[in-house]
Amino acid sequence: MTVEDGAMMGPMRASYAAALERLESLLTGERPVPLAGVGDEILSFARLLAREPRLRRALSDPARSGEERAELLRSIVHGKVAEDTEALLGILASGRWSAPADLLDGTERLGVEALLASAELGEELGEVEDELFRFGQIVNADQQLAATLGDSSASPARRAELVRALLENQARAVTIRLVEVALHGFGGRGFAASLSRLVELAAQRRDRQVAYLTVAAPLTEEQERRLGERLAEIYGRQMALKITLDPRIVGGLSVQVGHDLYDGTILRRINETRAALSGRR
Repeated sequence: MTVEDGAMMGPMRASYAAALERLESLLTGERPVPLAGVGDEILSFARLLAREPRLRRALSDPARSGEERAELLRSIVHGKVAEDTEALLGILASGRWSAPADLLDGTERLGVEALLASAELGEELGEVEDELFRFGQIVNADQQLAATLGDSSASPARRAELVRALLENQARAVTIRLVEVALHGFGGRGFAASLSRLVELAAQRRDRQVAYLTVAAPLTEEQERRLGERLAEIYGRQMALKITLDPRIVGGLSVQVGHDLYDGTILRRINETRAALSGRR
């Protein structure tokens, strides 16, 4: 696992890397660590940081030494969270951050990574990744549901109740918890974008890159395999194909990997032809 993320620059990347390294060591340690619980505690602290701007500023204040900030952190959480959680948060607090908001982002990201690591230990990370993507598809297909879950002015707790009602006995506990993270706006994103980012982080943890495909009809296993192999050749890493069926594109397919978009749909060709014809008049 790396921290090569375009959203993390300079001090933020270095400070986060130290905490992530400690988290990864828990995966290979001799004693069992309840990483899902650690992730929940880190995310709860992230919510505290989101509510308390003065605390964010104090824990990222460059005028204080790293040890002073770590001691402040310990005075707040000691005895209230697991020792591993306290240690991870202490590493974050002792690091250098360009802005208080970066500390919040790093804390939230570490909590998500702890949840994903717990799924990895349980050998269900791929399933969690797929469940997040499928739930995003369900939400996108229902305008009322998308509006309800994406309403940032509504209480996250009330929206979380709806999510749990929809996913209870249908998805893994880690999946449900990550959807709840998306409700808060992971990394300052909207709900739909947060879900997509969480899918990508799950794939990244499996050393894969996500390729979003839109097709008019289901692909065969052989077609998926060949397409995955071709994209792997182009991008130099294994791909996680996330396929959306949309009969409106008529035929062909579109593929998006990161910022790269290839639109080979018949719908695009029809629209281009219409535009060309309109331009001639």
